[in-house]
Amino acid sequence: MTEAPQWVDEHGRVLYDVFAKDCTSRPTLEHVTGRWGTLAMVALRDGAVRFNALRRRIDGVSEKMLAQTLQSLERDGLVHREAQATIPPRVDYSLTPLGRKTADKLHDLIELVESQMPEVEAARLRYDEAKRA
Repeated sequence: MTEAPQWVDEHGRVLYDVFAKDCTSRPTLEHVTGRWGTLAMVALRDGAVRFNALRRRIDGVSEKMLAQTLQSLERDGLVHREAQATIPPRVDYSLTPLGRKTADKLHDLIELVESQMPEVEAARLRYDEAKRA
């Protein structure tokens, strides 16, 4: 007999359904797939990074948005924050094992999107031309 998935209880009830408005998985999905969450997680795939280095890597993100994004991802168990009591203080961010699995999937998605951009740009041109006509 096969074991039921973790998101189904012993009575067969679904515990997590991202399509349900009150499901606790929905905010996590938003944290991961939001513009800054996706970029932060994929940027952390290469290892621990200091806050300012991460901010430089993610062009266009404000300090406030990056801090909020990292806090959300840390709360969700995807990012680890390590503060060292040095002068000046040093804070490094890295992926947890769960964050690593998630970031790998996001990286695959980014590669897919980037590889399809010529087709996307052609579709945009066709759409815009049809709208002008």
